[in-house]
Amino acid sequence: MELKTKNEVITVEVIVQSPVEKVWDCWTNPKHIIHWNYASEDWHTPFADNDLRIGGRFISRMEAKDGKMGFDFTGEYVQVEKHKLIEYVLEDARHVKVSFNPNRNETTVTEVFDAEKINPAELQQAGWQAILNNFKNYVESGAKPKPLHFSITIDASVEKVYQCMLDQEYYKQWTTAFNPTSFYKGSWEKGSKILFLCTDHEEKTSGLVSRIAENIPNKYVSIEHLGLYQGDTEITSGSGVDDWAGAMENYTFSDKNGKTLLEIDLDSNDEFISYFTETWPKALKILKEICEKPA
Repeated sequence: MELKTKNEVITVEVIVQSPVEKVWDCWTNPKHIIHWNYASEDWHTPFADNDLRIGGRFISRMEAKDGKMGFDFTGEYVQVEKHKLIEYVLEDARHVKVSFNPNRNETTVTEVFDAEKINPAELQQAGWQAILNNFKNYVESGAKPKPLHFSITIDASVEKVYQCMLDQEYYKQWTTAFNPTSFYKGSWEKGSKILFLCTDHEEKTSGLVSRIAENIPNKYVSIEHLGLYQGDTEITSGSGVDDWAGAMENYTFSDKNGKTLLEIDLDSNDEFISYFTETWPKALKILKEICEKPA
């Protein structure tokens, strides 16, 4: 009789200089997960979803930034104790346990997981530790940029809302809330570069240089901003770029009995919070009117 070999167990750990409430939120909230869940700078997580309950499932889409490789990291929760413990089982039946041990204003996060049998244990430990270190740095940096959330229910199908939102002519209409001359150049296809632009009174063009990190038709669009566009020049490094480089802007389309719940999640810095808080609801109201207008 062949005996089943037991998986090696690996442990990684960090001490985060932050209260457990904040640590827990950054660990479990998809709006934060997309900012720290990668092992090296040439990878990222353009999409994450999390149903944090026993029997609930999670998914993080992990991809190389050049688009050549990617995989879904997904599993099911078997134990959830708020601010204390998370346990889940991965698709390949490996078990993972994450514990949160608070001590005043710091929190020790410990992950214990079953090793897979393809890669050396040392390589797996280094990869998981690198992600955990990214998490620590993200939380301790103030979890910047600041995530903002907006939503609206539109009396139209997800297919129509998705199409109207991305259509060039309709885009020019609903984005007048941000700037009357708004338009884009490029493609919404996943991996494509896209420029979000406007013109001033001297007909000079400026805006953002971005890429489409994910596009699941009628469901989800993720935009990664790379830098600034000024005077026919793309600027992706140097002064003024840090506020935008790496910032995400995500659109989620959910069917609600024939209507569409459109959710916007985006990164902002302190300077633009009040601006986006004022303009995004106006933009969504215009989009709603466009989508609900009879054909």
